[in-house]
Parts: sequence; C-alpha cells; structure tokens
Amino acid sequence: MDKLAIQGGVPLRGEVPISGAKNAALPILCAGLLTADVLRLTNLPHLNDVATMLRLLGQMGLAVTLEGTDGVVLDGQAMNNPEAPYDMVKTMRASVLVLGPLVARCGQAKVSLPGGCAIGARPVDQHIKGLQAMGAEVRVEHGYIHAKAGRLKGARICTDMVTVTGTENLMMAAALADGETVLENAAREPEVVDLANCLIAMGAKITGAGSDVIRIQGVEKLHGASHSIMPDRIETGTYLCAAAATGGEVRLTGTSCSYLEAVVDKLLEAGCEVRCEADSIYLKAPARLKAVSLRTAPYPAFPTDMQAQFMALNTVAEGAATIRETIFENRFMHAVELARLGANIDITGNTAVVKGVEQLQGATVMATDLRASASLVIAGLVAHGETVIERIYHLDRGYERIEEKLSRLGARVRRIR
Repeated sequence: MDKLAIQGGVPLRGEVPISGAKNAALPILCAGLLTADVLRLTNLPHLNDVATMLRLLGQMGLAVTLEGTDGVVLDGQAMNNPEAPYDMVKTMRASVLVLGPLVARCGQAKVSLPGGCAIGARPVDQHIKGLQAMGAEVRVEHGYIHAKAGRLKGARICTDMVTVTGTENLMMAAALADGETVLENAAREPEVVDLANCLIAMGAKITGAGSDVIRIQGVEKLHGASHSIMPDRIETGTYLCAAAATGGEVRLTGTSCSYLEAVVDKLLEAGCEVRCEADSIYLKAPARLKAVSLRTAPYPAFPTDMQAQFMALNTVAEGAATIRETIFENRFMHAVELARLGANIDITGNTAVVKGVEQLQGATVMATDLRASASLVIAGLVAHGETVIERIYHLDRGYERIEEKLSRLGARVRRIR
C-alpha cells in the first residue's frame, strides 16, 4: 500500500494549477444517465473516485470514452443495467447519486448503500423521502436501495437537513418528472450550481440553484451537451493552507476566490496576504501565522471539508484557536495523528482547542479519511525531519497528483511502498 514521505521545513513557492472539482464532477457524471444523447465533459480531475464512477457508469451500459487530457464523452444510448452493486460503490459515498437519474430515466434502480470516508453518519433517508414524495416506491433490503416508479411526479420536498448529495439527486430526478418540483432547504454549494448549469445545458428547466429553494419544471427528455467542470475549491483551499503553514508564497491558477470567501477571510485573519485575480489566487504568508478560530456550517459558511487543514495550520500558529465541527460527529480523528507530530490539541465533544507550538516533529502517521490526509500532509510539510503518511489511498480519492504538484512548489515529497 502506498505511503507518502515528506521532508518538512521548506516554504512552498511557485505556481501550480488547480484541477476540476471532484464534488462537482461526480454528480455531473451521473447526469449522463439522464439522456440517450452524448454528454461531453472537460476539466475532469484524474482521481480514484472519478475512475470508480466511470467504471460504474460503464457497467450500467454507458459508452465511456476518454478525450484529451481532461475530458470524457458519455453516450447513454445503450444504457440497460440500472444497478449499482456493492463491490463497485463500497469505497465511494457519491455512488448514491445514480439513484435519482436511474429512477427518472429507467423507472427502477437497485443501488447499494454507499461507503466512503468514516467521518460519521451521512444517511440517505432524505434521498428516499424525496423520491417517495415524487411517487416512487422505495424499500431498503439486504444493503440495497430498491426503487421503482412510472414517470415521477413533481412535488414539494422540504428536506429535514441541508444535504448536498440529496439536493443533487432529487434535482436530477425532478428534471425528468411530470410537473414542477420545489426543493426547499436545498443545499447552496457551488457544486450544486455547477450541476444545475450542466442540466440546463442538457435542456432542463431549473431556477434558484445557489439558493435554498430550487424549482425544477420537468421535461420529457434531456439532450446532449458540453460542460466544463468548475475548479476544486477544496483543493484550492488545501494548497493555500499548505503555503500559509510553511511560510510560503504561491499562485494557484485555474481557480477563483468566488467559491472560497469564508476560507480567504480566515487566511487574512491569520495574517496572510491574499490577492484574488481573474482566474488565479496569490498568497504570501507572514513570518508566523496567527491562530484562527472557526465553526463549520453549510455553504456559504466555513466548509467542513477545510476544517482539518485549518487545524493543521493552527498547530504552528501563534496563540490558541477553537474549532467547532457542526456537520459530522466523527471528524476529529486527524487530531490524534497530529498529536504524534507534537501538536497540542484538546477535544471535548464537537470542539477542539488547538494551542500553537513552535515546531512539529516528523513521525509516522496514518490517514483516516480524505481531508484528514490533507491535514497530515500540511503538518508534514511544516514538521522538522521526515513524516511518513500511511493509507494515502484516501488522498488519491480527492487530490490529483498531489506529490507532483507539491514538488513543483519545492516540497520534498515522494511516494513510497
């Protein structure tokens, strides 16, 4: 199993491109199930989760053709197998996103309950509740969601909680429903907007994406389209944190501050200079960062997917910071590993208090989930001596060629077995 070895203590400097967003690419790939025509996508990141999704779509009968360095062509004309088996989806929570499109287009679906990162309960009951409101018969048996419907009917759906994948699944299902569907308490994330823009290009009638009320007027069928995946705001934020923690100076290209206002505000508070340019972001770190407290919440507030990276940043900042995690109940597992590097972190319930230390020390640590992996990379880049991160398959699910990109910025990092 691959590991990452990092010799810390080098400030990151230079320029690196940001890849397409994993959390936008996965639902948009599933949109290919909604049409018999060709969907052409570009700016697709090379990630394990994306590769898994493409294999899953191929197994369902979509013709999948890679195009250029970052493109894929999906042809749904021969799609004939509305099933997502456990062995295909056990490592990837986003697999549940095939549920809505399959029911909408095929009238049935058999989808394994998904896996993914072990960061707490992320139930699919809101997906099921929404499909039932649109007239589907849904049952969960032997680890699978079984859904059946004629043509789905438009409905008013108010989810009990803000759910990104739930909003995306129901928006895709509603695109082919009979009548209007209103999604209330909808997720407002930029990735939801990117999916809506792709669906609109395919002929869907959607208004309100980016707000908490989305209206979808169902159409008889969707057609082919071309769409470019948005930049990955979490990859962007991760590299900004890495540069800040190491005292570096970087420019990230192919990205935008517009998706990252809460993160940029915290970096400014930490003492960084940040410039938002047309299609890039420049950051210059101070001699030493100031500790910054934060509370995670749904977009546009501070993203839970950046909590671990800021915890790593705070471990070497001046002062103490309080971090409150309100989205997932089991997302402080990286704190124990950071402590192995010398971090001073106290946890009570969903609150962590991080007191900055002068220096972290390299050690062997183990990644527990995707964003925890990123926090350990940041800490390893700062630590004195060598840090070895085990179980980096989590990293490969969400960061494209991370050791190559970090090396371009001067980091001493290599993949080992």
